[in-house]
Amino acid sequence: MQIDDALLTKLEKLSFLKISDDKREEIVEQLSEIVSFVDNLSELNTDGVESVFAMSDKETPLREDTVHSQPTVGEDILTHAPQSADNFFIVPKIIE
Repeated sequence: MQIDDALLTKLEKLSFLKISDDKREEIVEQLSEIVSFVDNLSELNTDGVESVFAMSDKETPLREDTVHSQPTVGEDILTHAPQSADNFFIVPKIIE
């Protein structure tokens, strides 16, 4: 895949980024390096290599699910609110 100014402009639009004119050439070179590196991976011989989802057969270690009750957390949060009443935040009305 060839990285050119047109593709960079498209990537710029898709990513909502603005790349300055003095950095465009540098970015094109860096993206070209990345793409050529990934292209090198297609040359690897993967015959006889099993397709797996993960690199390890080990399961994810799980921990005991325990409930920790902290009844003052809600009160602590509401103390930082500009306005609150009856355990709720008071906010300006935005829908008529």
